[in-house]
Amino acid sequence: MRPLIGITSSMEIEGTSFTVSSDNVNAIKKAGGLPVILPNLVGDEVNLYAEKMDGLYLTGGYDIDPLYFAEEPHPNLGTVTPDRDVFELRLINKMLELGKPILGVCRGCQILNVAVGGKMFQDIDAQIDQELLQHAQKAPTAHTSHYVNVLRDSLLYRLTEMEQLRVNSRHHQANRSVIDIFQVSGRANDGVIEAIESKQHPFVLGLQWHPENLAIENDQPSLKIFQGFIEATRNQKGGIQNENH
Repeated sequence: MRPLIGITSSMEIEGTSFTVSSDNVNAIKKAGGLPVILPNLVGDEVNLYAEKMDGLYLTGGYDIDPLYFAEEPHPNLGTVTPDRDVFELRLINKMLELGKPILGVCRGCQILNVAVGGKMFQDIDAQIDQELLQHAQKAPTAHTSHYVNVLRDSLLYRLTEMEQLRVNSRHHQANRSVIDIFQVSGRANDGVIEAIESKQHPFVLGLQWHPENLAIENDQPSLKIFQGFIEATRNQKGGIQNENH
């Protein structure tokens, strides 16, 4: 049976539409999952989604309300969509409580960190006092524009078996710090955090880049990340929640 993977959706500021790029859907499908796009509903649906899904895939999108990490808005903060923030924060915490696998990319990496009490930069160019790489690349989506150095003792290394990855990059925010139950498992050469993961859950991984664009082009490290995510959902289906399937 193909694991049911909930994919979070972007929304416009007034909530008039929910959207997901086809690369996100196709990357999950290519790795063996059954993708389901989730609207940002903030009622009882959150718990129902968490109970039904085998894994959660947190996608990219607009900025996160800085009040969730105890800051007020920086002048360079972009568009914020409050309902999406509320939905994803509740859903992440429920999935963590249930011990189900989570993969987050770009904004998904950031909201995952914020959900557990981590901190982030609202705008890296304005808030990091050093010269940075170009993190908002001016290149096709599947172009790999910089490197990420991978911590050997990490899930990310076990998935890719690589100490350095070439990645694409489309962000102006990034994680600043993680709490003790998480670890930083990847950084760019300028020190910007590029990967985080839980030390207490079998598969909870956040990546600042967009591996979905690379996986559908058969980039092997990216494909291995998605395949590892889907395999983790199969493993947990055989354990703590199999009676529901």
